[in-house]
Amino acid sequence: QVQLVESGGGLVQAGGSLRLSCAASGRTFSDYGMGWFRQAPGKELEFVATISWSGRLTYYADSVKGRFTISRDNAKNTAYLQMNSLEPEDTAVYYCAAASGSNYYTRPQMYGYWGQGTQVTVSS
Repeated sequence: QVQLVESGGGLVQAGGSLRLSCAASGRTFSDYGMGWFRQAPGKELEFVATISWSGRLTYYADSVKGRFTISRDNAKNTAYLQMNSLEPEDTAVYYCAAASGSNYYTRPQMYGYWGQGTQVTVSS
């Protein structure tokens, strides 16, 4: 049982960077695998990155690999998505999510808790 709130979105020029944060409330944050997803207008929900409860195991979508970094600080009950070399194609609403298990997952069906989303807009 966890509640998630994203922050850090905004408007940035192509080539710039943003760091998204996902603050969690609940007793068992450290037990959850975490993920970031995004949804652009007219497109389906897209997997971005995931991280295991320990923070040791990560996996990225090919579209963001090498540019985005997912991390977590369990002591602060917070997950992060560092986004570098942003492109207009990265424009979307970004959601963080907590899985019911401690592993990492790429399918949204494996995540039972979702934040409200934060808008990221990249201008050219």
